[in-house]
Amino acid sequence: MNGIKIVTIGGGSSYTPELIEGFIKRYDELPVNEIWLVDIEAGKEKLEIVGDLAKRMVKEANVPINIHLTLDRKEALKNADFVTTQFRVGQLEARAKDERIPLEYGVIGQETNGPGGLFKGLRTIPVILDIVKDMEEQCPNAWLINFTNPAGMVTEAVLRHSNWKKVIGLCNVPIGMKMMVANFLEVEPHRVEIDFAGLNHMVFGLHIYVDGKETTSDVLKRMTETNSTGTMENIVDLGWEPSFIEALGVLPCPYHRYYFKTDEMLDNEKENAVSSGTRAEVVKKLEDELFELYKDPTLSIKPPQLEKRGGAYYSEAACSLIDSIYNDRRDIQPVNTINRGAIQSIPYESAVEISCVITKEGPKPIIMDELPVAVQGLVSQIKSFERIAADSAVSGDYNKALLAMTINPLVPSDTIAKKILNEMLEAHKDYLPNFFEKVQ
Repeated sequence: MNGIKIVTIGGGSSYTPELIEGFIKRYDELPVNEIWLVDIEAGKEKLEIVGDLAKRMVKEANVPINIHLTLDRKEALKNADFVTTQFRVGQLEARAKDERIPLEYGVIGQETNGPGGLFKGLRTIPVILDIVKDMEEQCPNAWLINFTNPAGMVTEAVLRHSNWKKVIGLCNVPIGMKMMVANFLEVEPHRVEIDFAGLNHMVFGLHIYVDGKETTSDVLKRMTETNSTGTMENIVDLGWEPSFIEALGVLPCPYHRYYFKTDEMLDNEKENAVSSGTRAEVVKKLEDELFELYKDPTLSIKPPQLEKRGGAYYSEAACSLIDSIYNDRRDIQPVNTINRGAIQSIPYESAVEISCVITKEGPKPIIMDELPVAVQGLVSQIKSFERIAADSAVSGDYNKALLAMTINPLVPSDTIAKKILNEMLEAHKDYLPNFFEKVQ
């Protein structure tokens, strides 16, 4: 390649400066010469604000990266090498509905878990599959790097409902877990390695190594003794029962609190919805502040306030992955990809989140065999939920959507599931035309 062309769909996102910073830092080894930021008409203003900041950032860094802004997706995709996706169908207003409606029925409302995760998938998957169709025409050799949530369900949908195999789902949770362990142990992050296995937002650290020596039991014991198991900006840190973590024997991710501490998380969400608003409403205020900062013509770096948005290490994960594919680094990174037998209890052709060797041909999953018996059931249940949810998103089948909602462990019954499903279908009807016609 003479230079790398990156296309970012959802380019008007507040996360984009993270991505630009990552490519700037790696320019000597990852010679990106074009970045196309793509959005839709409703996001045009944000695209222009973020795009202008991106142009100032590359100018300040003195790197020859050309930033292009467009609402024409097909034009942007021509001859792309990598396509990253980071969009939200319905924007934050849709997320707020995903969070508030389930709460009315005593059910957790969360962006990627439970009913909210289902509806984000129902809105997102048809759009992703349309993007894949455009890529087949415009850039058939490109890699699709998806950061759009729910990343596991989206990856599952692309693998099962399209002919596109060069897809990788990406999340900042595993790298956040690694950084958390490194900070706790007060060691440099490169000295820590973790064997990750599971699903997106349902991943476990099976083994923790420091300088090549396994220290899992010791690390878990020390972390629980000091109540330092860590979390993210968007998930309250309620801590864990030390005896539970010791018996579990593996490092849970922050999202496991929704499943292992359901009542406490639900109570916290109810309190926040009254006092400060849902997470979507909090994020809306943060984004308004960020975009005011982005407008400043003297700003030419990523502002530190972006870290409060919840996307810490986003650029590290995305840019490291692209760098490793381009340079055939064969290093180990956790990504969402086809299982290929790496986790025995999950179907061969399903998407999993797992540590992989990253090559120019893509990720090669590391064989992890069976998950611990204590977590197999929950992981299998969520995988069933993801598969049926993806099927319903593609088919517009109301009954499959109800089935997916009901088998999700955060939903208590089929009766409650149907009530939530009907209200959320009505609330999101503008973004679910096929569904809505069938319901009508």
